Amino acid sequence: MRSPLPRVSRRGKVAIAVVGVTLVLLIFADQIVDLWTDWLWFKEVNYQAVFGGLLRTQIWLFLLFGLGIGGFVAGNLYLAFRVRPLLRANSPEQQALERYRMVLSPRLGLWTILVGGVVGLFAGFSGSGHWQQWMLFRNGGDFGITDPQFGVDIGFYVFKFPFYRYLLNVGFTATALAILGAVAVHYLYGGVRLQGVGDRMSTGARIHITSLVALFVVLKAVAYWLDKRELLLGFNDGTDLYGAGYTDINAVLPAKEILTWISVVVAVAILVFANSAMRNLVWAGASLALLGIAAVAIGGIYPTIVQQFQVKPNLRDKEAQYIGRTIEATRSAYGIGTVDDKAYNAEDAPAPASLATDTTIVPTIRLLDPAVVNETFSQYQQIRSFYNFNEKLDVDRYTVDGRLQDFVVGVREVDYSKLVGPQTNWLNSHTVFTHGYGFVAAPANTICEGAPVFVSGLLATGTGTQQVGSCQPTTETIKVDQPRIYYGELATDDDYVVVGKQQEFDRPAGASETQFTYDGTGGVPISSMMNRLLYSLHFREANFLLSDVFSDNSKLIYIRNPRERVEKVAPFLTLDGDPYPAVIDGKVTWILDGYTTSASYPYSERVDLRAASSDSTSDRGTVLQAKQNINYIRNSVKATVDAYNGTVTLYSFDDSDPILKAWNKAFGGNIIKPSKDIPPQLAEHFRYPEDLFKVQRDLLSKFHVSDPKQFNSGQDFWQVPDDPAASNGVGNGVTGKQPPYYLLTQFPGVTQSRFQLTSALTPTSRQNMAAVLAGVVDKSAPPGGAVSPGGRLKLELLELPRETRTPGPGQAQQAMATDKDAITQINLLKGQGTQAQVVYGNLLSLPYGQGMLYVQPVYVKSANANAYPLMRLVLVSFGSQVGNGPTLTDAINNLLSKSPTTGQPPTGTPPTANPPPTTVGNPVLSGDVAAAAAKIDAAINRLHAAQAAGDFVAQGQALADLDAATKEFQAALAKANGNAPTTTTSPKPTG
Repeated sequence: MRSPLPRVSRRGKVAIAVVGVTLVLLIFADQIVDLWTDWLWFKEVNYQAVFGGLLRTQIWLFLLFGLGIGGFVAGNLYLAFRVRPLLRANSPEQQALERYRMVLSPRLGLWTILVGGVVGLFAGFSGSGHWQQWMLFRNGGDFGITDPQFGVDIGFYVFKFPFYRYLLNVGFTATALAILGAVAVHYLYGGVRLQGVGDRMSTGARIHITSLVALFVVLKAVAYWLDKRELLLGFNDGTDLYGAGYTDINAVLPAKEILTWISVVVAVAILVFANSAMRNLVWAGASLALLGIAAVAIGGIYPTIVQQFQVKPNLRDKEAQYIGRTIEATRSAYGIGTVDDKAYNAEDAPAPASLATDTTIVPTIRLLDPAVVNETFSQYQQIRSFYNFNEKLDVDRYTVDGRLQDFVVGVREVDYSKLVGPQTNWLNSHTVFTHGYGFVAAPANTICEGAPVFVSGLLATGTGTQQVGSCQPTTETIKVDQPRIYYGELATDDDYVVVGKQQEFDRPAGASETQFTYDGTGGVPISSMMNRLLYSLHFREANFLLSDVFSDNSKLIYIRNPRERVEKVAPFLTLDGDPYPAVIDGKVTWILDGYTTSASYPYSERVDLRAASSDSTSDRGTVLQAKQNINYIRNSVKATVDAYNGTVTLYSFDDSDPILKAWNKAFGGNIIKPSKDIPPQLAEHFRYPEDLFKVQRDLLSKFHVSDPKQFNSGQDFWQVPDDPAASNGVGNGVTGKQPPYYLLTQFPGVTQSRFQLTSALTPTSRQNMAAVLAGVVDKSAPPGGAVSPGGRLKLELLELPRETRTPGPGQAQQAMATDKDAITQINLLKGQGTQAQVVYGNLLSLPYGQGMLYVQPVYVKSANANAYPLMRLVLVSFGSQVGNGPTLTDAINNLLSKSPTTGQPPTGTPPTANPPPTTVGNPVLSGDVAAAAAKIDAAINRLHAAQAAGDFVAQGQALADLDAATKEFQAALAKANGNAPTTTTSPKPTG
């Protein structure tokens, strides 16, 4: 048969090949450049094993799935052509198909390869995208724990099952495509006919198609077998928990077993009836119909009957065993099975007089809120307008003046969004303003004239401490040998810098500025023209080729954000959203918490990581977690990034984690250093990771209940309270759960102060306190284990009696903020300047003296340009008592003065940790101001009466009256002052 297509000469074929290769290179040029630059970057950080391991795995998976699936589909197309009937019936249908056969037949091999190639291309990309599942499948081991139903090690579900399920899905897709393709070719060449006399399908076509259909049914049998295992991972509608329940085990599981064997029988029946016995498709079709009916009746109707008539009427008894499995598995998978649960017998008693002389809790109470004082740090420590601190500062601890203390810390970085004018040109933004300078720390419990007292930072005088007002600085500072910050949280992907030749802006020095040339180990060498060409293409920047800032020592520093840096080095880890800086041996080092996760732990409760780790401050200076479902998590890695050199180091923090072992093995066994190599100086700054803690506290709010029947009733469940700073109409406009907070404190039953992450829990739909959860890094040895140099994570729970009416955070904050004395003080603060903004800081819940002490700092931010928050008031609460004052000492004294057991302000030595700030006085009110103040008092009294009576309508009206009276008071006060702002003494920022 003559081809209707023209033949191509040899020279034409060569030309087509050259053009094709050129087009491929142009299409994939970006990928080639990115691959090359990635290799150079991984070589710089000395993690070539990760780059090579990923690249090899993805290439092999691409080839394996691409060639396998593409070849399978192409082979079935070719087979359909080979078994075509040599003689076709003469019918209008076949005459219409002849024109298509004339086009395809001469180059059928080319068309077959083309179709197989397209299918293989998509299959290859899909396969390479599942490199994580493959690497865990190949390198995973056992957990040493078996599931409660089949007795299979958990490692099968975590390491094997996901890849088995993916292979099955690929098999279904490939078989379906092969069936469609084979039917199309058989129809085109007459093997399958819709018209004419005789059989509608040739023998070859019948054998081929029925064999593929039988293969599809066999895969369905395999799917039913995997479904039995997947029951332990699925959602149980009866209990609203995860894991197989009564109906699943007693109805669905037997149904899956029966359907597995029915599928095998149907597959055999299709082959036998269609090709040897009846030689038609009637019985084969009947077999498929039987499978469908069985799937509906056995797999759907029967379990529904069991659920409706056996389980629902006796849910508590029928599901108890399976709820118990979920409780046990969830506790194990999330690391909450060994919580140190202690009873805290809180009483509704007055505040003890010992608060005035306490040396355990009160001296270390943190008054600086790291989510509020960012602007204050910037104003005092910014030095130049293009320097800045992260929006949310961090809390860590250091020993200064011989005493361990918690500090609010941050690093001064270059904020490239604040460069202006000539500073924004390529030369300046990428070769001059290359780094920040300085580690800044302020004692978390020390406030002077409303401002932090810095013990570490670059100041105009060049010293490391600063005197604020009448407050004396400490005699000792946090020593930083290398204060330059080349790697920080404010850096973005576009903020690369070229170093090694150009004189860089270093820091101000009096009226002049110092220069610096980078001499560290970080950065990719970029002296050669080839590397400059590569990065010119990578960043699409011609200055890499045209500028004269390059020399033999030039380096390119990019991917400067510590979190992004560790993510690229360890793409198998989920990183905590809040890296924090620490000074280790005189160097500023970023510390990051890395998690290993899974969604395949049998019977464990599944959560959305983003939702579970979010609160009212999650979007301020931290990175939100990606939306992903997990049911297993471990803080198995502590990672560090040197702020000067960019060196990335991964330390094992949980040597027992099987997933971490699998990943380390997958990349050669030495990319993660063992825990024994953790430097002691680094371990001193480890802290309980926030995102993990948030996930665990959410789960503990339910899974602290161990009795399955009690769990089913849900009567003893807890909840994370809403952020009190956003409640009661006096908040900062934020919403969400109350964030946990870091404290250096001493809880009941503990012999010394510890650095811990703390959160309050309240009963579901109620506001009184139920428990206080604390997370610490414990340096003691676990039961039956050895002491790890890095310590281990430990959760402690102080559980209040269920009959207690101890106020929760929301109730305490409402009582403090609506106290008439506090309202007067707050209104005075608002009246300073032009409608100053009042910002409520974090509310701390502190167990003390068989009760709960609540402390909340109140900041004031004027309406002036470049204003920043200063702490002007402290609110405190204990039981039903509230107090306030310009300092913590004053606030506690004010609280105790209202105690029914004392009646007078207590005497004794006040805590010495808080230097006295500027005192906010109580002025004598007169005229319109006094009348407005009286209205405020009356509204507050009505509010308290409505609260006591539980009259929500009256509460709403009282709040509205209070708001109107407050506005009237502010207007009267402004009028009395002649609209002039009240002058206050505030410390002046330097630089």
